[in-house]
Amino acid sequence: MPISRRDALVIGAVGLLPILANVVVTQQTWAAQEIDVNGILHDPEAPESGNSKGDLTIVAFFDYNCPFCKKAEPDLEKVVKEDGKIRLVYKDWPILTEASVYGAQIALGAKYQGRYQAAHDALMRIPGSKVDKAGMTKAVQAAGVDMERLEADIHANAEAISGLLHRTHAQAESMGLMGTPVYLIGQFKVAAALDAAKFREVVSQARERQAGR
Repeated sequence: MPISRRDALVIGAVGLLPILANVVVTQQTWAAQEIDVNGILHDPEAPESGNSKGDLTIVAFFDYNCPFCKKAEPDLEKVVKEDGKIRLVYKDWPILTEASVYGAQIALGAKYQGRYQAAHDALMRIPGSKVDKAGMTKAVQAAGVDMERLEADIHANAEAISGLLHRTHAQAESMGLMGTPVYLIGQFKVAAALDAAKFREVVSQARERQAGR
């Protein structure tokens, strides 16, 4: 069942407030008995990057029209690359605008030609919070995605793409997420746009928690 535009707009309008007010980054554990931890960490349809055999997983919930997500993205990618032992799971969670849903669909559709990362990076680099469908299409095309194949793949895999977006939405709701970005870093849940230093700090603390220190 796809996320409706009404649900997306309502959740997005409510969800931005805690992030704007979150001056001090707070870390909370997120795993609980009633939450589908395996589904969040190991959905076979969810795109990944980084080290697939890393010792720490970061799960990123984001929207392609979220300026805070875009601000944090280069620092997140930098830390994942420099660290070398982080597995990064992408959770396309389009909750802000109708165009956000379109952006998630074309990014996930690009996965079928091995171009999810290129599409994701291109969409994240577009400045602003009101990017329309035309702007997203132009950015993805400029990133080298085969647009004719993309259209065919989205059509052929519409059910799988819709199912993934629905699961991501359900996972976010099960954890009480209120907006984007949210990063699950090991056992910690951080609802804030971090810089590289903060990402490194939480990664270090998450590893200490995993080691029982």
